[in-house]
Amino acid sequence: MNRTHPVIAIDGPAGSGKSTVARGVAQALGMLVLDTGAMYRATALAVLEQHIDPADADKVTEAARRTRIVVGEAEREQGDEPVRLDGRDVTAEIRGPAVTAAVSAVSAHPGVRKVMVARQREWIERHGGGVVEGRDIGTVVFPDAAVKAFLTASDGERARRRQRDERAAARIADVTEVRDALARRDALDAGRATSPLRPADDAVVIDTTGRTVEDVVAEIVARFAATRTTR
Repeated sequence: MNRTHPVIAIDGPAGSGKSTVARGVAQALGMLVLDTGAMYRATALAVLEQHIDPADADKVTEAARRTRIVVGEAEREQGDEPVRLDGRDVTAEIRGPAVTAAVSAVSAHPGVRKVMVARQREWIERHGGGVVEGRDIGTVVFPDAAVKAFLTASDGERARRRQRDERAAARIADVTEVRDALARRDALDAGRATSPLRPADDAVVIDTTGRTVEDVVAEIVARFAATRTTR
């Protein structure tokens, strides 16, 4: 791994504001952004489409190796970064309920994570740095990132944000059901043996509840600027 490329790692659970903040930081610094969660979701979609059991580690890992996933390398005026799976746009499909239900099981396999981590590091090499968001960026993928931010928010706030996302995608979602689904996802992500969801020891933990996106972005940008001046 090349330590000369600047990386800002943004981790946290679903609904904590990772994607929105990552895009804001990238825009402020003139960097590209990589949504690693989209890579795992695209893999989960491939697994489901191939009728593979998400619990079958060998078959899921082989599917991950075979698939070609491209994230955030084309322009999109608003919303999620564009995601292509084997050449087709799956940006909307990977946010559907079937993928959401399967992605934790798919991403828990060590073989899948090995494939994805290698691709994430290759992405940084190819682009000369960037803002990378996910669940294990500061702990596993880029432990030497210039800035590591772990975002959190209250359970209620995270559920409300996710409910807004579901409504924006024309999917009906009750806030209580969303909160329960987030709790199940948190338990799976934090409890997995490989790359569990947790803050890096040297990460700054930022509670985004009640804070504007601009405020959180400004804090992370300032921390990154401080690393440049102390080099």
